[in-house]
Amino acid sequence: MEDIKGMYKKVVKDRFPDTIKIDMGGQILIYKKKVWSIYDADEGCNVERGLRYGENPDQPAAMYELINGNITLGDVRFFDFKEGLTSRITENDMLQVGKHPGKINLTDVDNALNILKYLDKKPACAIMKHNNPSGVAYGSTSAEAFIKAFSCDRIAAFGGCVVFTRTLDEATAKEMVPYYFEVVCAPEFEGRAIDVLKKWKNLRLLKIEGINRLRDFRYARHIDIKSLMDGGIILQESQPFRIKSKEDLKPAEAVYKGETYRIKRLPTEKEYEDMLFGWYVESGVSSNSALFVKDEATVAIGTGEQDRVGVVEIAIFKAYKKFTDLEIFKKYGVPYAVFKLEAEKGKRNIEDLKAIEEYTRQQKAGLIGSVVVSDGFFPFRDGVDAAIKEGATAVIQPGGSERDYEVIEACNESNVTMVFTGQRLFKH
Repeated sequence: MEDIKGMYKKVVKDRFPDTIKIDMGGQILIYKKKVWSIYDADEGCNVERGLRYGENPDQPAAMYELINGNITLGDVRFFDFKEGLTSRITENDMLQVGKHPGKINLTDVDNALNILKYLDKKPACAIMKHNNPSGVAYGSTSAEAFIKAFSCDRIAAFGGCVVFTRTLDEATAKEMVPYYFEVVCAPEFEGRAIDVLKKWKNLRLLKIEGINRLRDFRYARHIDIKSLMDGGIILQESQPFRIKSKEDLKPAEAVYKGETYRIKRLPTEKEYEDMLFGWYVESGVSSNSALFVKDEATVAIGTGEQDRVGVVEIAIFKAYKKFTDLEIFKKYGVPYAVFKLEAEKGKRNIEDLKAIEEYTRQQKAGLIGSVVVSDGFFPFRDGVDAAIKEGATAVIQPGGSERDYEVIEACNESNVTMVFTGQRLFKH
């Protein structure tokens, strides 16, 4: 059996063609396979290669850049971009190569940009892991945005991909350098930031200048292509994004058995800000998902669960675990799991552990005053009840359930506000 550690060090040779031509009813798209000339320590020279490997180290993969053509379907024009992002990264954009880039490294960058294209009013940071965000936040500076995003889930952020909307400066780099990441991406790197981050020799530093014009991609459309195991494919247009401001959010209202149910309390301005922020982050989270947002930062993210109440409960569970871990790490410099094990073995004061766990319960893991965001409607009130129990004061969701009235009642009973978006955000 091949050594699995050795597999991760290899660049898997692919047999994909250098160019691909797609003819959609006479409209031609021409793609060129992306290769980079990168120094290879084993070879002792620069080697031209494409992706390191796919989702796993025994899966060949290739990335293609659109070099010519466009598609118009109805009144929607696709691929009409003058500026490039992930697929147009060159060797010059790789400020530190680290290891040869693989599929997951670049799709993490792409999905971070898919979220951050909506977040341009001030510095923002998204930390991605397995194509989902582990934390996203606004900040007054890039450093603050990173700290807030990192604080959402310090554990999952390990080995993640960190993407910024603003220049990465030395102050931000110093906040990051104690922790290990696989990829750091920004529109520009300033001063000694690169020197600080080069402590990690395998870290990939990517400069994508197009991030400065990321908002141009905000409402642009693309075509999703899904290959099926029998050789078939499914094509779909990317979703038109309808929620552009708080005016697009409707106070929850439903009719049941001839009676109209309305939410009693409208959101505050702060709640509206968190609702919009959360909805934009939700656009990049795998469904079935729910997340909690507070002060324009994610507090907890639940992804890919099969039932709505289950994903809310998972997000809450994660919030408690991550909050406790962060408090212990800030105070004692070790993870919660390590501290707990040492306390159980008598190597640390068990009362210190109990005190932080009690503090977490008192603070409800930071969920008090949060907004809960759901990519699909709540089919029953149980999911909302679970969030309200932990201190959530507002809900944003698509609406459209037969039991919307029941969810509205649950909110009104606790003076919680709720808005409907009228749009589902499933992402599979």
